[in-house]
Amino acid sequence: MRPLISTTDLAAALAGPAGDRPVVLDVRWRLAGPPGAESYREGHVPGAVFTDLDSVLAGEPGEGGRHPLPDPADLQRDLRAAGVRTGTPVVAYDDADGSVAARAWWLLRWAGHTEVAVLDGGYAAWTAEGHPVSTDEARPEPGDVTVRPGGMPVLDADEAAALARDGLLLDARATPRYAGETEPVDPRAGHIPGAVNAPFAAHIGADGRWRPPAELAERFAGLGLRPGEPVGAYCGSGVTASSVVLALELAGHPGAGLYAGSWSHWSRDPNRPAATGPLPG
Repeated sequence: MRPLISTTDLAAALAGPAGDRPVVLDVRWRLAGPPGAESYREGHVPGAVFTDLDSVLAGEPGEGGRHPLPDPADLQRDLRAAGVRTGTPVVAYDDADGSVAARAWWLLRWAGHTEVAVLDGGYAAWTAEGHPVSTDEARPEPGDVTVRPGGMPVLDADEAAALARDGLLLDARATPRYAGETEPVDPRAGHIPGAVNAPFAAHIGADGRWRPPAELAERFAGLGLRPGEPVGAYCGSGVTASSVVLALELAGHPGAGLYAGSWSHWSRDPNRPAATGPLPG
C-alpha cells in the first residue's frame, strides 16, 4: 500500500463492500488544544475511530521522552479495539500538517502492519471536497491484529549520534528550536551535534497536501542526502520526525531510522552535548 491515499480513493473504498473497507483512524491532536476528541464529536469521516496520540500512539512520558513508543501489548489492545485486523488496510488522518497521521502510519508499520496510509490533505481536504461527515461515534467489531515490533528501524541516542557523524541525521523541528534560540518544552536548547535542520513543515504544500515525490527528492538532495546513504530523523518528541520518514519514503529513500525519544530524550541527559546555531556543529 502506498504511504498516501487521496480523498477520492478513500471515499471510493468506504463506499465499497463492507468487508473490503479500510479501518479509518482519526488522530487529530493539538499541543495547545482544543482536544482532538472534541473535533471528532463535531464531525469526522464516517466510520472513523478516534485514536488519541497521547494515550494510544505513545507511551507514558518520562525518561524515554514526551512521546515514547507505546508498550506493544497496550498498542495491540488499542488497535484491536479500533477494529484493526490483519490484512485490512488502515488510513489515518489529522486536520493539521499530516505529522500526527504520519506518526500513526509509522507506528503501524513499526508494529508489522504494512497496509497503512495517510489521507493526503487530511480532514480539511475531505470536507473541502464535499465528502460526507458523521457525528456518530464509531463502534467497530474488535480486530485481531498482532503487534510485532521491528517493522521500521528505531534509533537510540547513541545510534542517532553516530548517524549524525557517519550518515545524515535530520532534525525536523523549526529552525529557531534547532538553532537553540528558543526551547519552550524540553530541558535544554540546541540540537544533536552534526544533525542537519529539515523542518517538517516543508513537506506540505500551500494546499495542505504532501509535495510530489520529485520535489521531496530534490529537497532531501539539497540537504545533503546521497543515494544509498544511511539517514534518520528526530524532532522534539518523535512525532513530527515520523513525517520526515514518510517524506523520505515518498522521495525514494525508504527505511529511514527514527530516533523515537528525540530531543525530549536527548536533552534530559546533561552528559550529552548540544550544538547551537544554524550549522550542524
